[in-house]
Amino acid sequence: MLPVGVTGVVGMHKPEGERVTTTSAEKITVIDFGEYKIRGELIAMVTAYDHPTARFADEAGVDAILVGDSIGNNVLGYASTLSVTMDEMAAHSHAVSGAVRRALVVADLPYMSYQPSTRDAILSAGRLMSEGGVDAVKLEGGGAMVSTIRALVGAGIPVMGHLGLTPQSAAALGGLRVQGRQAEAAARLAAEARELEDAGAFGIVLEAIPARVAELVTRSLRVPTIGIGAGVHCDGQVLVMHDMFGLADQTPRFARQYADLGAAFRTGFAAYRAEVKDRLFPAEEHSFKMKSEELDLLRGLLTGDRS
Repeated sequence: MLPVGVTGVVGMHKPEGERVTTTSAEKITVIDFGEYKIRGELIAMVTAYDHPTARFADEAGVDAILVGDSIGNNVLGYASTLSVTMDEMAAHSHAVSGAVRRALVVADLPYMSYQPSTRDAILSAGRLMSEGGVDAVKLEGGGAMVSTIRALVGAGIPVMGHLGLTPQSAAALGGLRVQGRQAEAAARLAAEARELEDAGAFGIVLEAIPARVAELVTRSLRVPTIGIGAGVHCDGQVLVMHDMFGLADQTPRFARQYADLGAAFRTGFAAYRAEVKDRLFPAEEHSFKMKSEELDLLRGLLTGDRS
């Protein structure tokens, strides 16, 4: 049996008792995700990996923040997400959750923290909830993950699913490729989405699948879909902040750049270097002063003249 509240998401029924309408200042919950879908309100989700960027995203009014295992590629310099550890995810989740007042915070379960057994999954997810302070966890995979999701939800841990291109299993998929282009593969993806919903997932990320497939899947589900490279017909969208702001080495085709912070960083660092080299920084206004009589006394102390 699903915990109170989570049942409301899966079945699209509100929990018992009158619910106060969400305002911009109220904390978003997994229940709100289900209600967004009912009323047709799209969900804006972004990644963040540290306290300042999470605060900026939350203040901008995004609905959800994902502490993605994409931190491996974008922050830690790893070749893929597979090297990200639970320690790293817990630490960065704590930094993000401490900055957020309104958005729903979801953290990825890293590679091999949940696949070996249900017990591993519960312990790992519990750590991200208690130590990381997140509101929910996300895991990748279809039918094989149904029992795991059911167990997590049964333990009171909200779960977001992830189908299509699943980076943790990219090797088995033949690389980072668009999924569901053939009818049979798309039908299997749709069936798996319904299985994840039935298991208790409150939402499902659809990554790198044809837009029409994502539309059909979205229409078949009661829980919201969050697209990334899955077209406009999902119930929401998620983007990696490094892709959004020109900080990634390579930006995927499906991402849109909203600002070029990479150029701003390069310009700023170059200007700083030049001013240091030319002794223009720090200037007078960046320096602290000492009273003249104290300076005279200091000079005497340093030279041995105590008169």
